[in-house]
This record gives sequence, C-alpha cells and structure tokens, in this order.
Amino acid sequence: MAALKVLKKNGVEVQEAYPGCCGMPYLEQADLPKVVEQAKKVSKDLLEWVDKGYQIITLTASCGLMLKFEWPLLLPSDENIKRLSKSVSDIDEYIVDIAQNEGLAEGLQEIDGGVTVHNACHARAQNMGIKSRDMLKFIPNIKMDVVERCAGHGGTFGVMKETHDLAVKVGTPTARQIKNKNNKYMASDCPLAGKHLKQLETDTNIANDEALHPIELMAKSYRL
Repeated sequence: MAALKVLKKNGVEVQEAYPGCCGMPYLEQADLPKVVEQAKKVSKDLLEWVDKGYQIITLTASCGLMLKFEWPLLLPSDENIKRLSKSVSDIDEYIVDIAQNEGLAEGLQEIDGGVTVHNACHARAQNMGIKSRDMLKFIPNIKMDVVERCAGHGGTFGVMKETHDLAVKVGTPTARQIKNKNNKYMASDCPLAGKHLKQLETDTNIANDEALHPIELMAKSYRL
C-alpha cells in the first residue's frame, strides 16, 4: 500500500498485477525447470501491460533481480523475456528516476528518527547503486546510515531447519552493525532479510522499530 500511495501522490497512473511468483524460491532450491515455467507464465501476463505502455515496478529486490537478470540468463533466446527485462524497475529506482527527471511531489516532511538502510544482496546484484539510500535522501534532514552486508536469510536459508543455524551465523554480525548505528528505523529492500535481522534482536538487542521497506518511510514522510 505504501508504494501505491507514494506513486499516486506523484501522479503516476498505477495498475496492480500479480500473475504469479517470480520463481526465486525455486531457484534457491535448484529447481530450474520450475523457474523457467514461472518465467514463461508470468512474463506473458506482464508483457500485456508493457504493450499498453506501462513500466513494470517490482516491490522487492529479489523479484527485480529475477525479472531483470535471472530470467534472461535462463532463457537467453527468449525475445519476450529480454523485452520484459528492459521494462522492469525496482520501486526505489523508479522513485529516484521521477525525482531526477520530473521532480517529486511536494510534501515530504521530516520523520521522527534516523534510518539504517540495509542494502540487500539482491539489490546490490542489480548493479544500480544504492537506490534505497538515494531515495530516502529526499526526506528533509534525514539521518541515515547504510549497512552493506548479507542478512543471512538467503531466500529460504532463514526458514529451513537444515540451514537456519547458518543463516543466524551469517546474519548476526550484520544485526550488530545495525545496532551500532543506533537509529530508530531499519529498512531493507528485501522484506525477508529485514524480518530475519529483526528476529536476531534476542542476540543483539536491536532497538529498531519493526523492519520496514524504504518506500514505507517515504509514505511516512509524506504523511500518507
């Protein structure tokens, strides 16, 4: 809802579509035939929107990575997959593009605390820079720090019994870095990474509010 509100605040015509999962969970289980099946199914529906002139906006870093990069790697000869990949933007990336080209709608106000941005692995892998940080900079007088380290969740690692201990081991140093920044909010482009880091509070005594997506802080700044 936060993304929808911020986009509409900035005059963007929005249509909601979710034809299916991008297939990232299957990729992490090495089920490549299932990923290909999802890519063909979902891309067919999304391309109908592209053909109507819409840009495809993903709300999580993992989905953006799949549509932009992983699908074309798995289906290098599929022209529809290639065409779709060129019409996909991450939500933070899209808001920054609006800011740089048309300018953001007025009304952004200070928020009630600093923010630690967790630059999720799947956001870094998109080679687009730290768009979450770039977007949040438009909030007046924001105090912001960035942590660029794996949360350990690894898509399914954080929820599977066989790998949960490893996920905790990898994520604990990241959680400690977040704690040391001493900000009220922690935001991650990967909601599961954010929730995993939040779960590590028991060991690290993180005092942040609930883990947020960066676009939720933009909505908060707009008082939406």
